[in-house]
Amino acid sequence: MAIKVYNRTSAGRRNSSVQDFSDLTKKEPEKGLTRRIARKGGRNNQGFTTARFRGGGARKLLRLIDFRRDKDGVPGKVAAIEYDPNRSARIALIHYRDGEKRYILAPGGLLVGHTVMSGDQAEPRNGNCLALANIPAGLAVHNIELVPGAGGKLVRAAGRAAMLSAKEGKWAYITLPSGEMRRINLACRATVGTIGNADHSAVRWGKAGRMRHKGRRSHSRGSAMNPVDHPMGGGEGRRSGGRDPVSPTGVLAKGGKTRKRRNPTNVHIIRRRIGRRYGEAKIPK
Repeated sequence: MAIKVYNRTSAGRRNSSVQDFSDLTKKEPEKGLTRRIARKGGRNNQGFTTARFRGGGARKLLRLIDFRRDKDGVPGKVAAIEYDPNRSARIALIHYRDGEKRYILAPGGLLVGHTVMSGDQAEPRNGNCLALANIPAGLAVHNIELVPGAGGKLVRAAGRAAMLSAKEGKWAYITLPSGEMRRINLACRATVGTIGNADHSAVRWGKAGRMRHKGRRSHSRGSAMNPVDHPMGGGEGRRSGGRDPVSPTGVLAKGGKTRKRRNPTNVHIIRRRIGRRYGEAKIPK
């Protein structure tokens, strides 16, 4: 798959690009594996805005993805590689030998006609899903479970992969793309390989209108507002100093800790991720 750059026919087209979608083999989704989703516009069940600058966007269907990969011992053939508007990764339509169809996250290198499998009988090959206890150390994995049987939660974005660093006792030690090292129960499952569509991060959207199609609304900078509207507003001329960047409610926007201090899963973090505060990298000890 490649990135196509638009001709500079206008200011909006300049420096913008798009994927050529040459890796897709099927355009329309499988009807039985889709659901209509109601758009919330960033609001909760009480109508309050909890995620700002959301709304509108193109209408899309939800593809039901098999994150559990619990169809053990039944080989499945890759029937198509499809686009999913709800995620950055591609999805693969699997036709299992017993006639069932499911969507899975498509790892890089998985092509139409390949066979995938789940369970203890599966080999540690690209696209197969099995317990961490059965995956050799040093392999790249994705769609990793945190609780056995709960479905994959970690490493599901395009081009991402985690490394199975070591295994000791009942724990597997996983190095995540962020640099964080975490221990996970060996009974948890993961899929072998790297998520495909690695060029997703190279797309330059170019103009605000393309982001509106994704449901992202434009907004003004806080420093361009009045002091009554934003903590960073006001000042004579283009004022840039005065205080650290904050949200409209005064919460630090850069370098502030967002993780709960008493999160019970903190005990499973062996090494923190590489954090950034005000442009400086924090190297873990």
